Amino acid sequence: MSTIPPRPLMTRSALLNQIQERQTMLCIGLDTDPHLIPACLRHDAHPVRSFHKAIIEATSDCCIAYKPNLAFFEAMGPAGMEDFAETVAMIPPGILRIADAKRGDIGNTAARYAEAFWERYDADAVTLHAYMGRDSVEPFLGRPGKWAVVLGLTSNAGAADFQTKIAADGLPYYRHLLDAALAWGTAEDTMLVVGATRPEELGDLRKAYPEHFFLVPGIGAQGGDLEAVCRLGCGEYNNLIINASRSILYASSGLDFAEKARAAAMDLSKKMADLMTGRPS
Repeated sequence: MSTIPPRPLMTRSALLNQIQERQTMLCIGLDTDPHLIPACLRHDAHPVRSFHKAIIEATSDCCIAYKPNLAFFEAMGPAGMEDFAETVAMIPPGILRIADAKRGDIGNTAARYAEAFWERYDADAVTLHAYMGRDSVEPFLGRPGKWAVVLGLTSNAGAADFQTKIAADGLPYYRHLLDAALAWGTAEDTMLVVGATRPEELGDLRKAYPEHFFLVPGIGAQGGDLEAVCRLGCGEYNNLIINASRSILYASSGLDFAEKARAAAMDLSKKMADLMTGRPS
């Protein structure tokens, strides 16, 4: 009887090598609205699953990560969570699987969240709020190839309510949060989220945290400037994971949806290759 080989651990060195080999930092966000799935799939037994299978098969050689967004699965109830599990499982070995869950709790609740995403769903990374402090992040740390992705500076207008307020020492509050959160772990198990619409701040954060991976949403439909993100954020290692969702998923609503998604992903990847600097180590 044949056995399925274990998936490779998505360590920092593995991610850097994947970026160098594929010459891309592209992450494809799976924020799938069932109402926007092409009509040709809507009568399938599992239309979301079928859509993701086609997208992943068409694009998996031109990206280094996928980021399924839990809200879109949870909104469909138990069937949606089955779709989430199947979607994570169909992502090929060697590609980072980021559960975009934005969890943030403490004690046994945080431990159960970690158990869910690490053991039940076998994700490689999960997005987290660190507002409740160290014990909201620690249960996710210390596992080889598993990543706590801490929300740092986001692109939404509401970021001005708290994140960018200036503390008494002259630093914005998001810097205090990240200085603490990144000290709880290491560059081997902690990433941070910085929105693509804030390239200057991203540049400052790259200087502060040269070794850490940044997950950067907001390229594509949200209007982030890819050239500015790469120029200010690549640093020595190209340790960026740059997410695009709608511009790839919904590149076409016709029978050619997978072909058009691939073309959009390839276009972004080629632009990233031209902008990359440095080498992995």
